Amino acid sequence: MWFCSNPYAKIRWTMALTALLSCLLPAGCEDGHGQQTVQAPLPEVATVTIEAKQVELTNELPGHTAAHLVAEIRPQVNGIIQKRLFKEGSDVNDGELLYQIDPAPFQVAFDSAKASLGKAQANLPAIRSKAERYKELLVDKAVSHQDYDDAEAAVGQAVAEIEYWKTSVEAARINLGYTRVTAPIAGRIGRSSVTDGALVTAYQPTPLATIQQLDPIYVDVTQSSADLLRLKRNVEAGQLTVDGEKAKKVPILLEDATQCPQEGLLQFRDVTVDPATGSFTLRIVVPNPNHLLLPGMFVRAVVQEGIAEQGLLVPQQGVSRNPKGQPIALIVDETGTVQQRILELNRAIGDQWLVSSGISVGDRVIVEGMLNIRAGASVRAVAFNKPNAQNAQNTNCPPPKSN
Repeated sequence: MWFCSNPYAKIRWTMALTALLSCLLPAGCEDGHGQQTVQAPLPEVATVTIEAKQVELTNELPGHTAAHLVAEIRPQVNGIIQKRLFKEGSDVNDGELLYQIDPAPFQVAFDSAKASLGKAQANLPAIRSKAERYKELLVDKAVSHQDYDDAEAAVGQAVAEIEYWKTSVEAARINLGYTRVTAPIAGRIGRSSVTDGALVTAYQPTPLATIQQLDPIYVDVTQSSADLLRLKRNVEAGQLTVDGEKAKKVPILLEDATQCPQEGLLQFRDVTVDPATGSFTLRIVVPNPNHLLLPGMFVRAVVQEGIAEQGLLVPQQGVSRNPKGQPIALIVDETGTVQQRILELNRAIGDQWLVSSGISVGDRVIVEGMLNIRAGASVRAVAFNKPNAQNAQNTNCPPPKSN
């Protein structure tokens, strides 16, 4: 071993070696209290990277159902109901006999008109022959012009009388037919307002019964005129595109929030806005083979507004509110620093928000771990894994037993 002859040089080498070893040892520095300081790890947050997606925009509109065809059955002649020939609440066919009114007085009127018509027709040949003979005699001046004129007038009167009785016969025949009250349309008939033996009058205000055609059925919903104007502006600005064929197909939600098995078809939009409500009506035709929908039911129609080709969706758990009530989101920039963004939300789509402004493609939005951080803090971002049903089932399973 080498020893330096100079004692001061030996001390200097010892001090330098001690300082070097202290720097090489981990956590070698101490604070004023003699405790070692450990650098805290960066907080970890889960983020979702924003991507532009094609988003179909729909709107649930409230409305009610209405029968496709409605016919109120009223008598067209006065009389007594002899028989009701249908079962209340059943389906009837077009032309099916529903009520029979006593036909006796109408049969008598019809027969009388026919007899009077026959009498008039029987008198016409004799009157016409008389007029022809008077015409021949007039040449020889065997009869006066007045007699001949009277004979010609009698022929015209007989012809007119025949026409009169022909119309009387037709009127009597029509009234006799009206004693058979038939169904003008096919559909389901409701309760009867009269029974056998009841007196009814022609065109009375109270219908005897009502028939409603339920397949297909109408769904009338209302939409705000302001929403229509907004939709037109977005389409003109290129923010939305409209798929004509798909936009006509309308899913129907029932009162219990279940979806109707058959989709409706948008028939038309009304051209008049109700000034009291500021809304207009959309009519949808829905197939109803099983009569699941009944007239007057409250339903909701999912009407397509358009398609956003570059829609930005943010999970709802990543959006909160500031003290002013504005929606905000925390994002992690390229340097790992948290930044706060104020968003403009369009609507909720499932468990996500459709964002109009405030974020852009590629931004990493924090969805978990945001409670203990604030804007300007440094964090370590990891990708967010959304739990699915299989993972949730696995988490509920007991841990495996060790051998």
